[in-house]
Amino acid sequence: MEKVLEILNDVRPDVDFMSQTAIIDDGIIDSFDIISIVSELDEEFDISIPIHELEPKHFNTVQAIWELVQQLQEED
Repeated sequence: MEKVLEILNDVRPDVDFMSQTAIIDDGIIDSFDIISIVSELDEEFDISIPIHELEPKHFNTVQAIWELVQQLQEED
């Protein structure tokens, strides 16, 4: 999960992601940020995040993002 936090901090260093519970719902990151995050996650974890997984529930918290990464790694 630490690497996910690093990726988020690279994209938006001005946000304390560990204290956030609604990153998407509160508008903390926008669609451009999500594209950057997805790209970095794909590269770092050697996964491919399908379009149908690009839902706010998967990106609202660091934990949710980490769980998505783990799920996709298990599917491969």
